Amino acid sequence: MEYENCYRLPQSPKYDCLLFDLDDTLYPLGSGIARECGKNIKDYMVEKLGIERDKIMELSNLLYKNYGTTMAGLRAIGYDFDYDEYHSFVHGRLPYENLKPDPVLRSLLLSLPLRKVIFTNADKVHAAEVLRRLGLEDCFEGIICFETLNPTHKTAASDDEDDIEFVGSTTAANSNDVPAGSKIFDIVHHFAQPNSAVGLPKTPIVCKPSEAAIERALKIANINPQRTLFFEDSVRNIQAGKRLGLHTVLVGNSQRVKGADYALESIHNIKEALPELWKADRKSEVGYSGQQIVVEASVTA
Repeated sequence: MEYENCYRLPQSPKYDCLLFDLDDTLYPLGSGIARECGKNIKDYMVEKLGIERDKIMELSNLLYKNYGTTMAGLRAIGYDFDYDEYHSFVHGRLPYENLKPDPVLRSLLLSLPLRKVIFTNADKVHAAEVLRRLGLEDCFEGIICFETLNPTHKTAASDDEDDIEFVGSTTAANSNDVPAGSKIFDIVHHFAQPNSAVGLPKTPIVCKPSEAAIERALKIANINPQRTLFFEDSVRNIQAGKRLGLHTVLVGNSQRVKGADYALESIHNIKEALPELWKADRKSEVGYSGQQIVVEASVTA
């Protein structure tokens, strides 16, 4: 009844944080960035690691499938390389000019009265360049990136919060030490022998879709998964996030999959699918020390 409604307490917003993947989420896959990135990774494996080109496709597919990223897989099976050099080679030659300012998305993001954080496996230089090209540099509270999850002075993930490097901080030294002379694990042969009792080697790199990586990101940014929407183009990242209690939005596909609460063909459809996000009375309190860095399509919910 109208009388009763007058005395109801206002409901608190369901969400207080939006966690966004970067590549192929804030811009479409059709930009060609992912395609060129994949090509650069394969070239790096040949030119810098000396892997035979005819073995690259099968090897890179196995590494990506089992370790989340090819980079993480290469480190797991014993290749030693400089992380900054790798990122410079793989991302430094990308056609960033294909990314154009997106005033529609910028307006949507700035009008959202909620915390907004980037969570990407990419390095901070790439993340900053993508956001700059899209005109979104000032739309996010901070970035959780490769350097955040993989402190540069460690060879393995650390639980010490003092080790965390946020975008904008100045930690030197690299953490790319693998024991000299370590033998390369033959992962192709491993999967060709399905009855092998030998387990896969672990990677020192922390990255999505590892649940440990997502948990670490939530802890760093002081994010409550039950009150957070996670926007991702990767189904396996979505499913990992869902297992940890995040509310999930698959971007780039209008068909919902297991683990996705919503599915958006484009990030531009966020207001159409989730109008309640604009009904929050106030921005939630910033809860971590991260630094500010700086179209119609179908929707399934």
